[in-house]
Amino acid sequence: MGYFDIKLPKSIARALNLPISDPRRQQLKVLKKLLRKARFTQFGQEYKFDEILLSRHLGKKFQQLVPCYDYSKLYADWWHKAKEGVPDVCWPGVIKYFALSSGTSDAASKYIPITKELIRSNTITSFKQLLSLAKYEDVPKSAIGKGWMILGGSTQLQKGPTYFAGDLSGIQQKNIPFWFQGLGLYKPGKKMAKEKDWSKKIEEIVENAPSWDIGFIVGVPAWLQICMEKIIERYQLDNIHDMWPNLAFYVHGGVCLES
Repeated sequence: MGYFDIKLPKSIARALNLPISDPRRQQLKVLKKLLRKARFTQFGQEYKFDEILLSRHLGKKFQQLVPCYDYSKLYADWWHKAKEGVPDVCWPGVIKYFALSSGTSDAASKYIPITKELIRSNTITSFKQLLSLAKYEDVPKSAIGKGWMILGGSTQLQKGPTYFAGDLSGIQQKNIPFWFQGLGLYKPGKKMAKEKDWSKKIEEIVENAPSWDIGFIVGVPAWLQICMEKIIERYQLDNIHDMWPNLAFYVHGGVCLES
């Protein structure tokens, strides 16, 4: 298959072959899918998702019937019930994971519901982006198939009465598909990913860095910068490519990078 020789599960393989369409049409398609999924929830019944689905102008009807919420009101009216284990509040079933975020709202710690469908969607999107690299002419081929160094929150999540809570990156790492882990590409690995002590985690990564062949780094820019600076300092390198010559891709989120 060119750059890649990875056998994906059939469900993910089908999802990766989504037809290309214009952005507005695709957004309406996703909105309709979400409304259908959530129409029997408390939120869906309150805001007449069935009526929205019958409308000829789906987007406009959604804007008319569903109000805008800030976090504090959304949590007070709806999400606190999901956190207490009540099923079918804003999404079908019981919410197993909540991402913790400080953010800019009134709450010191915000609890953001993370559904299994969201985790699966993030996984599919990641692999769609990976496989799309084969379409680019100037992609450094030496990086393809090399290790992925993912630096995020601890996968050792806080246990609540009916849920687990932690950093979103930790939740996502905890749910990395077993078949991807089996390829041996995931670094720093399950054991180090559980470490809650940030300093200890960094030291373990620095210690193991020479034994890894990294092509991709994933994480918050500030965290990765600290990590790479420590590797460079520890091994007296000119730059990180002296350690990882095949490093060519950086995947990040959460902040805007400016030149």
